[in-house]
Amino acid sequence: MSSTAPSRDRTQPPRQPWYKAQLSLSTAQLFPHDFYGFTVSTNNAIPDPPPHVEIFALRGGSGPPLLLLHGYPQTHLIWHKIIPALREHYTLIIPDLRGYGRSSKPRRKDDADADDHSWYAKSAMAEDLVVVMDQLGYKDEPFYVLGHDRGGRVAHAMCVNHPSRVKKAMLLDIVPTLAMFNATDKMLATAYWHWFFLSQARPFPEDAILAAPRAFAEKQLTRMLAASGRKREDVFVDAAWEEYCKLFTDADTVHGMCEDYRAGAKEDCEEQERNLKEGRKIQCKIRVLWGKDGVCEKGFDVKKEWEKVSKDGCWDERGEAVPGGHYIPEEQPEILTRHALEFFKD
Repeated sequence: MSSTAPSRDRTQPPRQPWYKAQLSLSTAQLFPHDFYGFTVSTNNAIPDPPPHVEIFALRGGSGPPLLLLHGYPQTHLIWHKIIPALREHYTLIIPDLRGYGRSSKPRRKDDADADDHSWYAKSAMAEDLVVVMDQLGYKDEPFYVLGHDRGGRVAHAMCVNHPSRVKKAMLLDIVPTLAMFNATDKMLATAYWHWFFLSQARPFPEDAILAAPRAFAEKQLTRMLAASGRKREDVFVDAAWEEYCKLFTDADTVHGMCEDYRAGAKEDCEEQERNLKEGRKIQCKIRVLWGKDGVCEKGFDVKKEWEKVSKDGCWDERGEAVPGGHYIPEEQPEILTRHALEFFKD
């Protein structure tokens, strides 16, 4: 468990059914002092029966709501570099996804359910966050969504399953999950080897990671920096780096991350296949940014892949490949901030 800072007064204190949550030292260090932490019990109905899930999040800023969703193997901390500019224009809601950080990490106890990863399907994660937004008072107000990596995949599911809730979505360094698996070749399998490792049956990947957590953490976090020639210290501040590395020392978090990828290989692909068959597509405007040195640029026609899963006219033509690799929020915060301020407006 992360060390926590002494309790501090926060503006806009949450109402029930949330409760206020103390901030970790790293969060208190990296985020403005008027941001507060809170926890929401979602207990959503997807899947059925649902696990008990509590989502930890930060809230701060002023203006229309913007939901920020992190990826693997990270937490809400990935957004710290863009917060100073965005907080002047938006109310920012910054959760840890189910399975990550300080949010719940539900675990099935029955081995008979070993092939069921629906608790970590992106549709279930998206439902968590719709409940969070409901509890914050945005049930009747569409909101903006910005998602990186796994958070972008959650945003994709949210756009399809809750079209009336998402006003616009920006997705960072991804193409649809089904497209990734269908296009797997030597380049993708080499660069994204963790997709196929983490999705192996439990407990093999969990046991392997927990046997050498620091080595695995550093391998995962630095592997996508090599292509762009960046060093760790050029991208990740020390406080965030240490928090990301700690994820790999916690058995429940490691299991949650593995289940995320198991669901990606099974339930998420099955859902996307059904959506395409039934004509269920993204209906809001989307802008996609991806790294010039990354897999999306090397292996995909990004525009074409997103147009396949979106209604006509949804693709924003100002989406582009940006300098660097995968970790856009921490590699290119100025470029991301410019795009966000430009895109997330009426």
